[in-house]
Parts: sequence; C-alpha cells; structure tokens
Amino acid sequence: MKNLYTFVLRKKMYFSYQKTKLMSFKIIILAKQVPDTRNVGKDAMKADGTVNRAALPAIFNPEDLNALEQALRIKDKFPETTITLLTMGPGRAAEIIREAFFRGADKGFLITDRRFAGSDTLATSYAISQAVKKIKEYDLIIAGRQAIDGDTAQVGPQTAEKLGIPQITYAEEIISLSKTSITVKRRLERGIEVVTSSLPCLVTVHSSAPACRTRNAKLLMKYKYARTSSELTEKDEDYLQLQNERPYLRIEEWNVNDISADEEFLGLSGSPTKVKKIENVVLQAKETKTLSNSDSDINSLMRELIQSHIVG
Repeated sequence: MKNLYTFVLRKKMYFSYQKTKLMSFKIIILAKQVPDTRNVGKDAMKADGTVNRAALPAIFNPEDLNALEQALRIKDKFPETTITLLTMGPGRAAEIIREAFFRGADKGFLITDRRFAGSDTLATSYAISQAVKKIKEYDLIIAGRQAIDGDTAQVGPQTAEKLGIPQITYAEEIISLSKTSITVKRRLERGIEVVTSSLPCLVTVHSSAPACRTRNAKLLMKYKYARTSSELTEKDEDYLQLQNERPYLRIEEWNVNDISADEEFLGLSGSPTKVKKIENVVLQAKETKTLSNSDSDINSLMRELIQSHIVG
C-alpha cells in the first residue's frame, strides 16, 4: 500500500512538473536609461527645461531592475518564458538592453528618434504603447513604479490605459501566475494588499521588491557583442559578420515611422507638461545633534520636530 501511495505521489509530481515546464509567458519589460541623480551638476538642465542627458552619467533606472527581477523569477519557474526589454531614448540607451541580456532577458527593442525629444509622460506612454502594439503578442508587461529623473509614476499606468488593459501598481511580489490571471502583493503606504487581475495586464514594481540578480558570466560572454544597427555603423566588418552568424545579437531599433506613431502626439508638441522654472536646491547640514538611545532623548527630539512642524 505504501509503495502504491509513493507511486501515485510521484506520478502527480511528474505531471505537475510537466505542466509547469510546458507553460510559458511572453513578458515585456518597460525600462529606461536615466541620468544618475547622485551626480547632478550646474549643466543638468537645458534652457528649455528638459534634462541635459549628455552632461550626466547614465544608469539603468533602479526600479526597472526590480521589475526585471520579477520577470526573471517567472522565467525561473517557467523556463520557456521569453522576456523582451523595451526602452525609449537616445542611441546610448541600448546599454541597458545589453545589461538586461547579461541578467537573463531574451530580446530587446530600442525606440529612438529625434522626434521623440522632449516627450513628457503622456507623449512617452503614447510612443511606448505604439511599440507594444507592434510587438503584438504579450501576456504581461512589467515596469518600475517610477523613474528617478522624473518621479511621476505615470508612464506605466498611462501605457496600460492606452493599451486598454488592466493595471496593478506598487507591486512587491508576484504571488502566482496562470495563463488567464495574475495575483500580486502590493506595497502601500500603510500596509500591503493582495489583488488578482486577468491577463494581459501591466504591473509596476515598487522599490521594496527584491533587487535584481547580478550579471551571469555565460550570458555576458554570449551577448557582449549585441548591437543596434546604428551602433554597427561605427564598427568594422567583423561585427557585421558576427551578427549574420548569430541573429540573437541584433537589437531591434525603431523610429517614429516603424511604430506608426502620429508626430502630433510626440516630443514637445505632444507634451502638455511645461517647465516654467528650474532651481538648484543644495541641502546643507548647519548643525548636528548627538542623541543617546534613552527614551528622554528620543522624546525630546520628537517634541522639537513637532514644534518646528517638520513632522506632524
């Protein structure tokens, strides 16, 4: 009887494994290359109120890395899943596509065109939604909650609205996923919330979600020569031959015409947000106070903060 029970249990485990192995998802990651706000200088802004990206070091937006990790965890569980990174920006933004490859992504698309310059969240989400429509097939779109160069948290939700799909914001963990639904734990200001949505769905990921894994050495060697067509114009024939032999090294590059976008809704003309004034704010510590861990010192500090209206 015991042997029969063990046989049935193993049979169930085998079929469960096969079902997981056969199930797969098409995931799009929305990511952005952002200026490193830890190194903002006097030339950080242009006269028209837009960010002078050429004057600032560029990095992978931190919360977009949290989003990528969520997708990679799904791929760990469902190995046939494909992860496509979609980014909009200048030619150098291809760097974050390669970075995503090094960590486990499969494909990458760069939306780049001078006509995108100056786009606010409304124009950006329009361009991204047009690119997603060109990709066509997807089960899930995952993005960071917000970018550190704007802190608006608007592009993800606006993209979902333009695509006409449900959205879940402030996600901390994807609890479960099937071909028809997703269950997510959200991190809110005063607690957590667990919600379920149908697919396809767009999810924005909170910074409290697990950090993204580091580069994989094998993937780094596999994708280190991945380039866009614009980048290849600056390389020699060896790169062209390598891409012909290894098609996975091609990073697709799309312009306004490729995504069938209307120029009226792009760039400064399609951006209702206007910057009226720019100020450089420098925080300086004018005085310091040393506290012990005693209750009286902590109570004294709290009274001082409340009286000066810093808190409360």
